[in-house]
Formats: sequence, structure tokens, C-alpha cells
Amino acid sequence: MSVAEQRNSRRSYPVAARELLRTMLLDAGRELVAERPFSAVTMAQIARRAGVSRQTLYNEFGSREGFAQALLLREADRFLTEVEGAVNEHRNDPERALAAAFEVFLVAAAEDPIVRSGLREGAEELLALATARGRPLVEHAVERLAAVISSNWPAAPREDCQLLAECLVRLAISYATLPKEPSQIAAKAVARLLGPYIQRVLGETS
Repeated sequence: MSVAEQRNSRRSYPVAARELLRTMLLDAGRELVAERPFSAVTMAQIARRAGVSRQTLYNEFGSREGFAQALLLREADRFLTEVEGAVNEHRNDPERALAAAFEVFLVAAAEDPIVRSGLREGAEELLALATARGRPLVEHAVERLAAVISSNWPAAPREDCQLLAECLVRLAISYATLPKEPSQIAAKAVARLLGPYIQRVLGETS
């Protein structure tokens, strides 16, 4: 191994160790939330499940809200990876692509323990971080989805991709937190509503 490689290895080890720690802590929180409402999960329980001290947990996330926000962001990334796959699969039909993506998101959300915990009675803390205090979550999801749209339809104006992504993210959060009908029906309704705009912005560029 060269000197440069050794230096890079020394620099990357702390980063890898921290990423592993965060993963362990978030996994522990996710397991606990699958067992009980988030309101009943304490930082001490999360630390104990992960096998670290409570101070280590606070050092990494700062607060209980910081931990919850990180947990929601990681779940959002998991959903968005599935959404990206659905869009890529139907890139030749923009309206169908975004309807499929919306349905994939709603199905994943309905089965996710974090989302289900947020919908239980007494789960106002977690729900607020996805809605009333959900700006970081929304902004992160919008940026990722806008990038997916732009990569599949590069000729589409950036501002239109951003607007479409924001509409879809906000609608998805609304449908996920206040489910009313089966995911497929909801996805078709959203596609019907946004269809003309999707075809105007993306259909002409596909």
C-alpha cells in the first residue's frame, strides 16, 4: 500500500466508523418503534438496544428530536430508492412512471413501522416531524425526486421538475399520514390530476 493510500485509509476509517455507529443506532430505534409507539421509546432504550451509552447516542444526534429526524430521513431515502426504480422502469411513459412511483411510495409507507408508529394514538411527536415541522424531510425528498425526474427527462426545465417533485412529495406525505383509499386508487387519482401538467412538461421531452 502506498503512502497516499495509507493516508486515505487513516482518513476514511473515522468516517466509516461513524457511519457504522449511526446505522447501529438508527437500526436500534427502528426495531423499537416496530414494537411500540415512538412516544414510548426512550433514548436510554435506544442506546441499550444498540449496545452503547446514552451519552454516545446524544453525542451523535444531539437530542431526541434530532434522532427522530434522522430516522425519518433514512426511511425517506429508502422509499425514494424504490420510487426511483419505479420511475426508471416507466421512463417512456411519464404519466405512468409517476403514478407507479406514487403507488410504490404509498405501499411502502403503509408497511413501514416508522410510518405506522406515527399514525398511532399518542404519536403526535413523530407525526409533527413529517408534517408541521417537516421542512427538512420535505426539502430532502423534493431534491432527490427532482434529481430523479431530471435524470430521466433531462430536457425538462429544472424549475418544472422542482415544482412537480414538490407537489408529489407533499401529496405523498398527505396520503401516507391520512390514508383514505387503496394505494393504487390514490395513485391513479393523483396521476389523473397532474396528468396534463406531466404530459406538458415531460411528455414533450421523452
